[in-house]
Amino acid sequence: MADREVRRRQVFYIPGYDPIHPRRYRELYRKEGAAQAQISGYDIALAPKRGGGPYGWHVSGRMDGAEVETDVEVLVWSDIVRGSMPGSIPATYLQLLRCSWTYIASGALRRLMWLRKGPVIAALYPVGMLLLQLGIALGLGAVAGRLGQWLLGLVIENAAAGIALRLLLLAAVAVAVLRWFKARDNRLFAYYLMHDYAYSAQWNGANPPELEARMAAFGARIAEALTGDVDEVLVVGHSSGAHLGVSILADLIRQGRVPANGPVLSFLSLGQVMPMVSFLPEAHRLRADLAYLSTREELTWVDVTAPGDGCAFALCDPVAVSGVAPRGQRWPLVFSAAFTRTLSPERWKELRWRFFRLHFQYLCAFDRPGDYDYFRITAGPLTLRARYAGRSHSKSRITRPASKYTSQQAA
Repeated sequence: MADREVRRRQVFYIPGYDPIHPRRYRELYRKEGAAQAQISGYDIALAPKRGGGPYGWHVSGRMDGAEVETDVEVLVWSDIVRGSMPGSIPATYLQLLRCSWTYIASGALRRLMWLRKGPVIAALYPVGMLLLQLGIALGLGAVAGRLGQWLLGLVIENAAAGIALRLLLLAAVAVAVLRWFKARDNRLFAYYLMHDYAYSAQWNGANPPELEARMAAFGARIAEALTGDVDEVLVVGHSSGAHLGVSILADLIRQGRVPANGPVLSFLSLGQVMPMVSFLPEAHRLRADLAYLSTREELTWVDVTAPGDGCAFALCDPVAVSGVAPRGQRWPLVFSAAFTRTLSPERWKELRWRFFRLHFQYLCAFDRPGDYDYFRITAGPLTLRARYAGRSHSKSRITRPASKYTSQQAA
């Protein structure tokens, strides 16, 4: 059944740690899908979502001699993301201290560097940037305070008043500078990334209760689709959304909610950062779900990353590197989107240092497309298993167990 042609498909997209309204994903799909269609010679048309319910859109695809109707639904947890972001500057610096201590004291940071230095550097970026901002703020505050004390000394000789003014100016200028930096975080991403890494670190790799509840709701929605009149149910997890997808699908299969004669179930993980969570001490659930899902016949799991994406653990088998690969592991199929080959030299030069943009390239058009095409996968006539039947892992796949913690149940 996994090899049958698809006429109707239901796609569930699980975003990463993103506080923005899901309409951004519709606009990204519309713009990039049109670009890829022009490059690759097929047709894609978007329309409003049919019926009510969660946010999504409808896609009509005409490619490879077939017409396919796809409904895309975004599984929204942006409200949880926004709620996890402290509003104050001091709270963010407290997050910095706690998050750094968690990764350093647990040994996770050192072991993550064994895999890929790029995503570890990306994780250290908000720490370094926030500390740099604090240093600049204190430095400018100190200069302003000394200057103010000197000017006051020209008028009065009260030493205590001079010191008080100096400290007051230091604090006022430092706060103003820190607020200036924070107001520009839409370009610097220091606060945003700090909140992202601190979210998992706060619970040492476990899921907070509100996220578990939302994941259960996501699972119920996917289970409903698996009883519907479609040929394939495709779950796409991007970045942090990939490890949510692992646990949601593992739960569905354990609970017997994947019908044997229902739609084909497929899972596509993109730009995954699972080791950032699975290497933490309390990530028992995720490690158990990785081990379980990797052996199941009820689904096809394909994992796509690229060494050019400095924010992802490129070509790292998330099951194997977490130290929980069971005997008889089937999934995931791990291969590279190969940005340096699937993007033209001109396009690669344009995007190479735009790290955050490259982390979303999996959802975008390629001007030299290879065998990975997000729009063929989501709007084309082949199931994920049929599309990659016979495809082998990338030769550079990393399977070395690197996690210190491999327990799959809480002590």
